[in-house]
Amino acid sequence: MCTTLEAAGFTCWIAPRDVRAGEPYAAAIVAAINACRLLVLVLTKSAIDSPHVLREIERASSKKRPVLSIRMDASELPPELEYFLSANHWLDASGGAVESVLPALIDSVRVRKAGLATRLAPDTNTADVRAAPDPLHSAALRRTPPRWGARSMAVALAVAAAGLAYVVADKFWLSKRVVTAAVSTAAAPAAATTAKSVAVLPFADLSEKKDQEYFSDGLSEELIDLLGKIPELRVPARTSSFYFKGKQATLGEIAKALNVSHILEGSVRKSGNQLRITAELVRTDTDTRIWSETFDRKLDDIFKVQDEISAAVVKALKISLLEGAAPKATPAANTETYTLFLQGRALAQRHTRADNAKAGDYLRQSLKADPNFTPAWVLLARVRADDWNVFGTIDYKQARTEVSDAATHAIKLAPSSPDARIAMSHVLFDVNWDWDGAEREIDKALELDPSDAEALEQAAFLAMTRGQCERALQFAQSAVEHDPLDVDRYRGLGIANICVNNLAQSEASFRKALELNATSEGLHYKLGLVLLMRGDARAALAEMQQETQEEWRNVGLPLVLDALGRTREADQALAVVAKHSDTWEYQLAQIYARRDDRERTFASLEQAFQERDGGLATYVKWDPLLNNVRSDPRYQALLLRMKLAD
Repeated sequence: MCTTLEAAGFTCWIAPRDVRAGEPYAAAIVAAINACRLLVLVLTKSAIDSPHVLREIERASSKKRPVLSIRMDASELPPELEYFLSANHWLDASGGAVESVLPALIDSVRVRKAGLATRLAPDTNTADVRAAPDPLHSAALRRTPPRWGARSMAVALAVAAAGLAYVVADKFWLSKRVVTAAVSTAAAPAAATTAKSVAVLPFADLSEKKDQEYFSDGLSEELIDLLGKIPELRVPARTSSFYFKGKQATLGEIAKALNVSHILEGSVRKSGNQLRITAELVRTDTDTRIWSETFDRKLDDIFKVQDEISAAVVKALKISLLEGAAPKATPAANTETYTLFLQGRALAQRHTRADNAKAGDYLRQSLKADPNFTPAWVLLARVRADDWNVFGTIDYKQARTEVSDAATHAIKLAPSSPDARIAMSHVLFDVNWDWDGAEREIDKALELDPSDAEALEQAAFLAMTRGQCERALQFAQSAVEHDPLDVDRYRGLGIANICVNNLAQSEASFRKALELNATSEGLHYKLGLVLLMRGDARAALAEMQQETQEEWRNVGLPLVLDALGRTREADQALAVVAKHSDTWEYQLAQIYARRDDRERTFASLEQAFQERDGGLATYVKWDPLLNNVRSDPRYQALLLRMKLAD
C-alpha cells in the first residue's frame, strides 16, 4: 500500500520502516497522527482486538483527521470502533488480494487531498506528544518531518501486526460521545486572543562557558513577573512559557499554544560583572518585530535593565495608555543576594530531594547578604514546606517553625505581594490546617492578581478540602486557562473533576498531563484510580504498572488487584505498602476502606491526622474511596476534629 501511494506522489509513514532506533513508540505514534492529513487503517481481526488501535482512531478523530478503512476480513466491529468508523465508506479487500483495492485507495486519497488542501493545515504541535514507550504496539508509528509539496500529502498508515493478541477491556472507553466531550473540556476554554497579550520565552545563555543558564532563566522569570502585574495584559505563567525550552517549535506555534499575540525573547551574555542582554518583541500573526534593543550593562544594573525592558514592552504594546507606567522590579541590596537567589530558585525548580536541600542553603545565604529581599523569603517558605510535605526531610515541628517564620518575614516586608500571600496561605493550609486563615490569604492574593495560576490552584484545593467541589472546579479550570501547559494545573483539574464526579473529564485531564510529561510522578497512579472508579480495573492495573515512582505504584497495586479478585497478590502488595506506613498512612486508609476493614481504616486515618497528612486534608471530605466508612461515627468525629464537619 505504501509503495503504491508513494509511487502516486503521496508521502507515507509506516512502521517499522520509518522508526528511528531508540525512539519511544507511543510518543512517535501520537506525533505521526498529529502530523498526518489522513490515517489509513488496515482493519484486521488483530487491529479490531487491539486497544492501541482504538486509541489511535480516537486520537485521529479528536484531531479531525479523516480515517480511511480497508477491511481485510469480515470481523465484526465492536461498538467502540463502530462509533468512529461506521459513518464513512470503507474499502473491502476481504474477498481477495489487496491489490484489487489499490486503484480505489489512490483515488480515495487523491479526492481526500483535494478536499483537505484548503481547510486542513498540518498539526505539528509537538507539545501534544505522549512519551510512554510501548514495545508491543501493533501499529508503531513515528513522526517524520512532514514534506508539504504541491503533490505530496502525509499519510499515517496504521498496520496491525498479525499474531499479537489483545483483549479490549469491557469498559476501556465508555460512550465515545462522553469521551469526546471529556477531551474537549479537559482544559478551560481558551479566551479569544487579545492584542494585549505576550509570552516571555526563556532567554538564551550565550555566555562563553554556557554556565549562566540560571541567570538567563532568572531574567526571563523576572520579566514574566513584572509584565504579569500590568492590568489587562495577559502573560502566561512561567511553567507554560518554559515548556517550549529546548523544543523545536515556531513562534507562531508557541503563540497559538499559549493563546498570545506577542512573543518576547532574547539572550544573555554574562562575563564577570559585564552583561549584554538582547531582547525583541515579535507580533506573531504578522511575524513582525515591533521592538528590539541590546543593553550593555554591569551586573549591578540588572534591576534597571529589567525595568527598561518591561517599560519598552509596555510602550510597544501601548498598555501604558490604559494603566500608566510599568511596575518596577524589586531590587536586592547587592548582586550577591540576587545571584544566590537565582541559583536557589533554579535548584528548587528541579524538584528533587537533594536539589531542594541545596536550594534552601542558597536562599539562606542570599538572605544573610540581604535580610530584606522579599522574593528569597517567599521561596524559602515554599522550599521548606516541600522539604516537609513532599520529600519528608524535616519533621512537622521544624516545618511549622521555619515555614511560618519565612512567610511572616515576606508578609511583613511586602504585604501587597501576591507571592507573599500565597506563601502564607501554604503555611496556614499545609502546616497549620487553618482553613479560614488560608482562605483569607489566598483571597488577598487573588485580589492583588486575579490571574495568578498558583493562587487559583491553591484556591481550588482549599475548596476541595471543604467539600466545595463545584467551586473547586471553577478555580482549577481558571488555573489551566492562565497556565495552559503546566502539568500540575492539569493534575489539579483532574482531581477537581473527581470531586464533582466528572470521571470522564478527570480521565481526559490526567491524560493531557501525561502528554505534557509522561514521567511526572503520580500521574499514572491518579489515572489508574479514575479508571478503577469507572469500573475498568484491567486498564487501571496497566496504568499502575506504568507509574514511574515506585511508592505511588506500590500503593496503587493493592486497590486494583483487589478489584480484579487477585486477593493473594493484593495481600502481598499491601504488605509492601505497610512497611512504609509512616509516609503513606492516608493511602493505606484508602486501601483498607475499599476492603471495608474499618478498624485498620480508622487506625490509618488517625495516624494521618497526627502527621498532618496532606492527602487527608485534601480528600477526606469527599474521597470516593472512603465511601464504605462514611456511615461510621468515627468518620464524622474525624471531620469535627479537623473542623471540616458540615
